[in-house]
Amino acid sequence: MLSYQRLSRIPSVFRSFTGLEVSEFDSVYQEVESRYDDYERKRLSSRKDRKNEVGGGHPFKLPLRDRLLMLFTYYRLYATSTLLAFLFDFGQTNVLKDIRMLEPLVREILPLPEKVHERAKRLGTVEEIEEFFPGLRAIVDSTEQEIPRPKNATKRKTHYSGKKKRHTVKTQLTVNSEGLIVHRTNHARGRRHDYAVFKGNRPSLPEGVRPMVDLGYDGIQNDYPGLEPIVPFKRRAKGRGHRGEKGRRLTPRQRAFNRALSKTRVVVEHTISRLKKFRIMGEEFRNRLKHYDLMTDLVSGLVNLRILGRMTV
Repeated sequence: MLSYQRLSRIPSVFRSFTGLEVSEFDSVYQEVESRYDDYERKRLSSRKDRKNEVGGGHPFKLPLRDRLLMLFTYYRLYATSTLLAFLFDFGQTNVLKDIRMLEPLVREILPLPEKVHERAKRLGTVEEIEEFFPGLRAIVDSTEQEIPRPKNATKRKTHYSGKKKRHTVKTQLTVNSEGLIVHRTNHARGRRHDYAVFKGNRPSLPEGVRPMVDLGYDGIQNDYPGLEPIVPFKRRAKGRGHRGEKGRRLTPRQRAFNRALSKTRVVVEHTISRLKKFRIMGEEFRNRLKHYDLMTDLVSGLVNLRILGRMTV
């Protein structure tokens, strides 16, 4: 039987199973434990069709610590309910029920992008902004995740990504130069262009902080000149009357600028890699899409926790 007591004795395996160090897990558990009684009382009281008194009914088979361990193991390994039930010596039908019960509470605790974004909007002094956004730079990029082929014909069309050649959903992230996720959009259908996602839900950055983007956001410099975005140079066609002719090549100075920009922007790729190490975001998403944004929120919060080293923002 898998348990915190057994797994925590081998820190490297614990990290492989949960994505967290033992000390990081312990800090999350302490917060969860301190809020659990109030949370559980509110959760049970919200049901209008209750037959038993609050606190009645069968107790949970697993202790709270092991249920939290099961949640993080599910996110990190994205194992099936059958496998988790076997590992934790637990009923298969109750695995996802217990995970769903804890997700809202864990969401309250972690440093989610939404909380970081609200903190960023309240920054007042130049020193505070510089500390939060080193170099006064924010890096924007999108990531896609495969979903099962939709049964609905309309969804098959709207969620098909020509780039990935499969059905996907798309999420846009904004990070600082340390990889901290300061903004995250809700998922969009895979067919939507990166720039369309940006225009529908762009981050609110402090004055003086310039977003750094790739060529997927070409046009932002014309539509949002006040943002002073940093965009790579693009080799552009000559236009009408010159069909089939290639545009003028970039100058050595422009190519050097693009290389330097790519080296700076690579931090967002590292953050996306950290997210996808939680296989619930790295593999085909098997859950219902109505749970996608909550699950992405939790994974983003776990990545932020590892970067910040604390839960307070």
